[in-house]
Amino acid sequence: MSETPNELLLRRIADALERISLPSSALTDFSAATAYVWHAVETRLEPVPRVNRVPIALLKGIDQSRDTLLDNTRRFAQGLPANNALLWGARGMGKSSLIKAVHAAILEELNNLTLIEIHREEIPSLPRLLPLLRDETGRKFIVFCDDLSFDGQDDTYKSLKALLEGGIEGRPANVLFYATSNRRHLMPRDMIENERSTAITPAEAVDEKVSLSDRFGLWLGFHNCDQETFFAIIDGYSRQFGLDVPAEALHADAIEWSMTRGARSGRVAWQFIQDIAGRLGKNIDL
Repeated sequence: MSETPNELLLRRIADALERISLPSSALTDFSAATAYVWHAVETRLEPVPRVNRVPIALLKGIDQSRDTLLDNTRRFAQGLPANNALLWGARGMGKSSLIKAVHAAILEELNNLTLIEIHREEIPSLPRLLPLLRDETGRKFIVFCDDLSFDGQDDTYKSLKALLEGGIEGRPANVLFYATSNRRHLMPRDMIENERSTAITPAEAVDEKVSLSDRFGLWLGFHNCDQETFFAIIDGYSRQFGLDVPAEALHADAIEWSMTRGARSGRVAWQFIQDIAGRLGKNIDL
């Protein structure tokens, strides 16, 4: 018996749903890795076999932020109260590197912490991600978003506000949210001023978006490094990789390199070290 048009349509819908659905075991088995990337379109977590990160000992000039985030993450992994964290400030000063390094450091102490990266444009999918993490026996999760910011009429921030504190269900007890941003308030100053000038109730219009930052219990600021810190970062890398260059010559080259880049930062230091290692014909691997 041939199918009616309605039956044919229903079968195609069922087949499509079956193709895009994933077995629950694929979504909830966290033994494959200690870090994952969330893919909202496919509703799946992709294991990351080897995380691209810098050892925590090589992160210089951010001692207070390092110790604060390390302590907060350790308490969380131990099942104690802890805060969501916003790492904001100068570009290239180790914000995302610190999150990944802290994750590695805590893993050495307590093997129950999983890092999950979510891309900024997939923030609205958080309500689909969190049920996969909630009540996962024995595991703690840090959901990490790099370079978080909001522009124009973007309402994505509302999904994040619900995760951080609001919402009926609330944030799962075994999940923390860590984010990095170049902006303290996650939106540019000209947007704040525009909201004030065009809104009927300026204060309320601004407060709704600025209050998102207030929902992070920890604000950790990162600032441009001075020359001494810049040299300390370079010296640390040089020792780590056994680069046979006298310190005086290394520092002189580093000054010239930073001047061509117009900045001193951890990122610029790493790029300089890659250049030096290449000139020496030496492979480096973190």
